[in-house]
Amino acid sequence: MAKNCAVVIGINKYNRIQRLQYAKIDAERVRDYFNRDLGVQPENLYFFSDDSPPDQHGLDTQPTYGTLISFLGDRFAQPFLNPGDTLWFYFSGHGIPHEGRDYLLPIDGNPRTVPNLAIPITYITERLRRSGADNIVLFIDACRSTGEKSAGLGIGEEKQQGVITFFSCSPSQVSYEIEELQQGAFTHVLLNGLQIQGQSNCATVERLYNYLRHQVPQLTLKHKNYIQTPYAAIEPATKLHYILLPKSANDRDISALREDAFHAEIEGNFDLAFQLWVRVNVAAGGQDMKAITAFQRLANKQSQSQSEQRREAEAQGQKIAAAKRRELIVDLGQGITLELG
Repeated sequence: MAKNCAVVIGINKYNRIQRLQYAKIDAERVRDYFNRDLGVQPENLYFFSDDSPPDQHGLDTQPTYGTLISFLGDRFAQPFLNPGDTLWFYFSGHGIPHEGRDYLLPIDGNPRTVPNLAIPITYITERLRRSGADNIVLFIDACRSTGEKSAGLGIGEEKQQGVITFFSCSPSQVSYEIEELQQGAFTHVLLNGLQIQGQSNCATVERLYNYLRHQVPQLTLKHKNYIQTPYAAIEPATKLHYILLPKSANDRDISALREDAFHAEIEGNFDLAFQLWVRVNVAAGGQDMKAITAFQRLANKQSQSQSEQRREAEAQGQKIAAAKRRELIVDLGQGITLELG
């Protein structure tokens, strides 16, 4: 059975920079959603906030630079999830771009310490990819502001490989907290979208993204007279049809994912095809016969491909060896040759 795992971080009380009002409670609400609605078990739910208690192993969970770096290094040192599993990462706090890279600020970080005491998003995604999960989803509610708009602080321009990342605002924007809601605008809309039922649900990456980029600007325009537009970085692009919420997926969602899997297979991208078929099978409750047949077919194709590669390598090796032998033969004239070595 497919499993969910989640890392949730929310920081209000920064030591040396503007404190936030609702980042912590946003993180708590996201944590509760993962636990209640997605069934993430406590042992697979890692929560870090200003005053979060030690974890089940007695380790500190205050989101300092040292604590977060140690956690990412230790927990993701070895794979512990499997294809078909989903790893969620949520961050609510300050972020900053620096020399072409995007950073998240821990509780003891500030812009003057970047790149020290700041965590590159590329480092986070690199560690998360070690988990073994084939579906890694990040929600970055960073560059938050409680006041007037402040352009030029946004993140999201740096490319992240092999993951799905939803940023709360486009590069050069800020992400607003709304006093009337006592929440950040992005997280408020995100949680609403994830809990929609019926045909208009946000079960896929595409539908969730469309919902966020339509609803968040309307909310910030109403409360802040400013348009905040969420931004998604999806790599590879075929993950646009990925199913985030299998229990809410419909037949059309599964069919679109099947089509992507077939295309990847036709193009010879067997690894991607396998990932997509895994997601199809998860959404179908593990009983999709087309997916099961595809696993067998892909295994045969990969075996044939490996055999062909070995034969090509052997043939190339024989050509190189023959060329070297020719180099060791000296023509002495009058039909006489001398073989060296």
